[in-house]
Amino acid sequence: MASFPDVLWLNPNPSWRRFHRPLMQYISQQKTVAEWEYRQTPDEPSSLEAAIELLDEYLCDRDRPIHLIGHSTGGLLGLLYARRYPERVNSLSLLAVGCHPAIDWQCHYYAQRQLLPCSRQIVLAQMVKSIVGSCSPYLTKTYVRLLEDDLETSPSPHSLWRRERIAPGGVPVPLFVGGSRRDAIVDRQQLQGWVPWLKRGDCLWEYPQGSHVFHYSDPQAVGDRLLQFWQSLRVPTQLSAA
Repeated sequence: MASFPDVLWLNPNPSWRRFHRPLMQYISQQKTVAEWEYRQTPDEPSSLEAAIELLDEYLCDRDRPIHLIGHSTGGLLGLLYARRYPERVNSLSLLAVGCHPAIDWQCHYYAQRQLLPCSRQIVLAQMVKSIVGSCSPYLTKTYVRLLEDDLETSPSPHSLWRRERIAPGGVPVPLFVGGSRRDAIVDRQQLQGWVPWLKRGDCLWEYPQGSHVFHYSDPQAVGDRLLQFWQSLRVPTQLSAA
């Protein structure tokens, strides 16, 4: 279908949109990019499974595989989808996703809520520093509201009572894994833990600076590495009829 994009950005964290747009805009100079968004409602259980099923409804009629990309929980969603439906995926690009892919900012947040005798607002302010780095009081308040919204609308598998674990491992499709050396959420050990799972042609790239949202602070550097990775892949072939 000609109207389908080359690259699909998976965003089950709608409140994080501001962090993703600069990179999407940069990539769109050379690729057709679309954003697939999932917002969980208060009446729904937190479920990545529901997001996977809806994503497959969107992609099932496409006659060619697609490049999937996602940051944090979006990357986790892409990983689970590519494991289940590799024939629909041309490549998978993960940003700030460690070898234990369920570890995200909410995992850290709930652990701190249990360990520290602090209010929710104080812990969230600390999480802003871990995710973005030091910023002004005004921006800190803005980002705290963003994280509050993410706690309500993201299908992250974690809660105050339980932190989920998803088995490490790769995917049968070409894989790009990018992270920041200074990421306080997905640290260097988590990033380097991907090495045993990489296939020939896969790419593990470490950005030397930045934070958990390193793609926001330097979209050109990240975009150039992604474009280089996609360029190295073969032209996708048509899917065989079911």
